[in-house]
Amino acid sequence: MCSLRKILTPRLNEVGAGRSHLNAVKSTGRRSGVHSEFLQDPAMKRALIGAILVSCSSAPLGVFLVLRRMSLLGDIMAHAILPGVAAAFILFGMSIPAMSIGGLAAGLTVALLAGVVSRFTALREDASFAALYLIAVASGVLMISLHGTAQDLEDILFGDARLLDEQILSVMAVISALTLLALLLIYRTLVVESFDPVFLRTVRGNGGVVHAVFITLTVLNMVANYQAMGTLMSAGLMLVPAIASQFWTQHMRSMLALAVALAVSGSLLGLIMAFSWNLPSGPSIILILGGFYLFSLLFGRFGSVRARYFPFRHFSR
Repeated sequence: MCSLRKILTPRLNEVGAGRSHLNAVKSTGRRSGVHSEFLQDPAMKRALIGAILVSCSSAPLGVFLVLRRMSLLGDIMAHAILPGVAAAFILFGMSIPAMSIGGLAAGLTVALLAGVVSRFTALREDASFAALYLIAVASGVLMISLHGTAQDLEDILFGDARLLDEQILSVMAVISALTLLALLLIYRTLVVESFDPVFLRTVRGNGGVVHAVFITLTVLNMVANYQAMGTLMSAGLMLVPAIASQFWTQHMRSMLALAVALAVSGSLLGLIMAFSWNLPSGPSIILILGGFYLFSLLFGRFGSVRARYFPFRHFSR
């Protein structure tokens, strides 16, 4: 009996190892098959290109929004473009150039009105933005509901990166290039204004111009983002990576680079998840970015739960 066990045991182990190897090969083949199908799908390729374009320009803007304590402004501007998009949709249909111009005009109008109200009344600018953006959202939804279908409303509110075409990608590329060029030109002034706006106004006196340029860039990127993420999700790609990057570095350039890397990585993983399980692309991307944020919140180097309550010197160097 013992000799029989000695003979059978190695063979049973070999069979078990073979089955494990076969299961691993099947699992790996399944995953590689999904990845290869993802890369071969033209719609997903365009979606990935578009996500990378908007990530490279939106994430740096998000960093400055967070540093200037204007995070909610990004969400407000994402909703403020809705009536312009709706008006262009009613007049020209699903015309991307018309809807982009309409969204840009609506966003800039809301920003201008908020500044005028805060300048000539006792109301603060953030309160003006809050009131105007709610009015903008309500009017935009009503306009689409009265002149379009439920599917039209869903497409504008939630977007779908898989519906991007060459025309939309061209618009995204132009906005991304203009944003990066403008940020390069006003980078130093914007950094100073983010940390000490009083000093900037005292020394140079052009803080208002920089603020106006910054708001314009924010609106432009919201217009680019909504085409892939919808008006409800477009602020997420701008703000969530920027917030997560705060937990890992205190150096400005490193923060900007990390925010872009998180945005691109989240877009890639979110699109793969949406493709694999047939999910909406916008929420999938934001959920992946939300995972990055939660991990950073718990284990980041600076200001996280781990850093505050379980500090280790070699982590903070």
